[in-house]
Amino acid sequence: MSAFPVSPAPLPRLLVSVRDPAEAEAALLAGADLIDAKDPERGALGALDAGLVGEIVARVAGAAVTSAVANPTLECVAAMARTRVDWVKVGLGPALRCDTVALGGLTAAAPGRLIAVLFAEDGPVADLVPALARAGFAGAMVDTAGKTGARLTDLAEPGTLGAFTAACRAHGLMSGLAGSLRVTDLPVLSGHRPDYFGFRGGLCRDFDRHNGIDPLRVAEAVRALRPTHRDAA
Repeated sequence: MSAFPVSPAPLPRLLVSVRDPAEAEAALLAGADLIDAKDPERGALGALDAGLVGEIVARVAGAAVTSAVANPTLECVAAMARTRVDWVKVGLGPALRCDTVALGGLTAAAPGRLIAVLFAEDGPVADLVPALARAGFAGAMVDTAGKTGARLTDLAEPGTLGAFTAACRAHGLMSGLAGSLRVTDLPVLSGHRPDYFGFRGGLCRDFDRHNGIDPLRVAEAVRALRPTHRDAA
């Protein structure tokens, strides 16, 4: 499987969420660094069937890093890990993210491959990073739970996002920022030095996450990030 390096690799990279192999191929050809499998019809973190994720991984064929959303249960995480996707993502609500026993069980189901997704609506998350590192998570990202209006930049202050990415770097975790982002957000948010930016709706036709991926918008995001890559190299 591919590896997605932690700092000091070129920062940041582009994650594009896709729902099927055709979207995966379109995003890959347009230059996406990480192909993320999830179901946009099931909310912010809707999991696809593991068989379909396996098809997406096969279509990518190692040409990019892959990730997939799993429901936060041992069985679902283990099933998604068996697809040979590089990273497995799980959403952590307020109760679960404070349950150290449950967190340790989840990471044991996908050793070294689990990414925690924390929601901006639940408040600042930098203080949670040390516990995630101790539990064995490989990375963490901040996203928005709602996909009907409020964006990451509406819900989280710049200092909050900067503290989160800095905490991830300090504890050896990958970091990601997502949440109804647009390409125009990249110049400002890149200053926080996340390892990747996550996109779905901002790269779809008509900026509607239920529509298909628009390869031209993916290419636009790639172009916006490439100067940052060169500066960080």
